[in-house]
Amino acid sequence: MASSAPGPAPLPADALAFPGDAVLRAEARAWQDELARERRLSPNTVEAYARDLRQFLAHRAGRHGPPGIAQLVALKPRDVRAFMAARRADGVGGRSLMRALAGLRSFARHLEREGHGTVAALGAVRSPKVERRLPRPIPIDAARAMTGPELRAGETREPWVLARDAAVLALLYGSGLRISEALGIRAKDAPVPGTDSVTVLGKGGKTRMVPVLPVVAAAVADYVAACPYALAPDGPLFVGAKGGPLSPRIIQYAVAAMRGGLGLPPSATPHALRHSFATHLLARQGELRAIQELLGHASLATTQLYTKVDAARLMEAFDAAHPRAGAGRAAALRAKSRAPGPPPALGPAA
Repeated sequence: MASSAPGPAPLPADALAFPGDAVLRAEARAWQDELARERRLSPNTVEAYARDLRQFLAHRAGRHGPPGIAQLVALKPRDVRAFMAARRADGVGGRSLMRALAGLRSFARHLEREGHGTVAALGAVRSPKVERRLPRPIPIDAARAMTGPELRAGETREPWVLARDAAVLALLYGSGLRISEALGIRAKDAPVPGTDSVTVLGKGGKTRMVPVLPVVAAAVADYVAACPYALAPDGPLFVGAKGGPLSPRIIQYAVAAMRGGLGLPPSATPHALRHSFATHLLARQGELRAIQELLGHASLATTQLYTKVDAARLMEAFDAAHPRAGAGRAAALRAKSRAPGPPPALGPAA
């Protein structure tokens, strides 16, 4: 198996240019650099925000000619709504529209900090309402099977490759890591037996220390022992078939190949193992604040989504098993489980 999947063809230079006059383009580039260097947003987020700004500026240019900063400051709320309506007509969903508006507001704040004035129209437009999708965890037995090499024992791949994939997936499920965090671990920091934690670099360049279960450490040790390459201490712990950094796509392919044998839906991805880590901990009375720290969530509200997952599963079990659970009663209970409410008590019961 190749160490990395071929990337998309590079875009032509004019496709990456910001429409507008020279001053506006210079500010857009400075803002993009600020997002990456000062706010330390992920490269994917920076590119998504920049793409949204390019699309907005192109929308304005198509109707009023190349825009400048003065034209942005003079925008009316109807101008912003017209852009949002055009994007929605192109099939863009509510989440993407919400992100686009957030990116435009970020650029407007940059312009204000640089003394160019306030783009008041952006503050007058409401963000699209989007129902937050609940995480879709993988059943415990399937998650355990995915994190061991036995499930793929019949494949023709090198044993060390199977051990590598199993170790990565064990870190996702056993420690709740994002795939980028697992693949970002350096060889000298390998969480092998004898270590009970590992420090990872998460979103926004923030580091956190997470515990490592003995079974996870054993999986990492098995991979290190089987790996045919000499791992440089400051290089990546997980490498591809040719010894280079391992692409996340390879792990995604591995999980996709396992879904059929386990009867799992397409939502069973590497990231779903992280969801499963949180959901299964919560189901076993894990404390919400502690799970927030383990996952590296900036907001407790994000972690609280897992309480809704657990409540929804409880309502489904009630509906299926209770002899007097009528359809109306079960539907009401499910609706209640999805309704926002006060945060759960984090301390001991009174």
